[in-house]
Amino acid sequence: MKTRRTGIQALADAAGVHPSTVSRALNPRTRRLVSETVAKRLETLARKLGYSPDPVAAGLRTRRSGTVGVLIPDIANPVFPLILRGIEEALAAAGYTAIIANTDNDPGRARAAFARLTARRIDGAIIATATRRDALIAQCLKLGLPAVLVNRAADGSRVSAVVNDDRAGIALAVAHLAALGHRAIGHVAGPGNISTGQARRAGFLAAVKAHGLAAAPVAVADSYSVAAGERACAQLLGMGRSISAVVAANDLLALGCYDELRRRGLACPQALSITGFNDMAFADRFDPPLTSVRIQHRVMGVEAARLLLAQIDNPRAAAQEIRLQPDLVTRGSSAAPPLGRKRTG
Repeated sequence: MKTRRTGIQALADAAGVHPSTVSRALNPRTRRLVSETVAKRLETLARKLGYSPDPVAAGLRTRRSGTVGVLIPDIANPVFPLILRGIEEALAAAGYTAIIANTDNDPGRARAAFARLTARRIDGAIIATATRRDALIAQCLKLGLPAVLVNRAADGSRVSAVVNDDRAGIALAVAHLAALGHRAIGHVAGPGNISTGQARRAGFLAAVKAHGLAAAPVAVADSYSVAAGERACAQLLGMGRSISAVVAANDLLALGCYDELRRRGLACPQALSITGFNDMAFADRFDPPLTSVRIQHRVMGVEAARLLLAQIDNPRAAAQEIRLQPDLVTRGSSAAPPLGRKRTG
């Protein structure tokens, strides 16, 4: 026998309150508008009477779908699951559901995924795929769709963003290597069309200059991947420059450097010290354990969701940028340079 749904009006009558009070109390997005005592009493009564909200009807009343689109560039990259966890935790607490789309760093796939998400009438978008000049941002502004960038920024963007202080993070790695005695350090940079690649490269060059180190060779990877890191490291070591350490723009690039050293029969850190960026899961299990710049993955996701929810509630809110501070975790991949060694390559 089918259980009869108890409606808002019946629940309001039983509680002796207005139906709008029931709606506000049982909706995580508006619960704050009702006293906690009333909200708890209505929750208890709703369970007793078997009331369950109708999300479709609620959406028709509020003109909101209760969904947020999240564009991720590479779901296999260990950085993004932790960011997603923070996003989903914050959205769920506010009664929203995340719809996640993986683009594999393909602009065409990103455009197609964005079109599918907007067709579902999402209430906003969190974009982790942004390039420095990204057409999706202009499209969000054109549609009036609330949007927040996460982990990456865009040049001259008019939307909110939650990013790391990439320049400061790379400066920590350079300072660590300089303190160990390294005077010639190379850089495996991330793609120049992505804010993280550009900012970390600029931070590296500024830090090398600040520490009075030798002119630093740079090889730019074409993606944030192990294979791209291996190719860039080979290019770096083939430049014929004397270096004793490499600062990689992320941990996957650093792993690629490991592979290139092994291919050449060289050891890390005995032949070359290596540092990464992100301190992704299991970096302490690498061989050798990777010295890396640690970022606040989950916090980044939570803050991105928080900014988006605020913008959904107030579309006229000014864009904000939250810049999270990283720290350095030192492990076995970095050590003092061997005495008397002048060159690796």
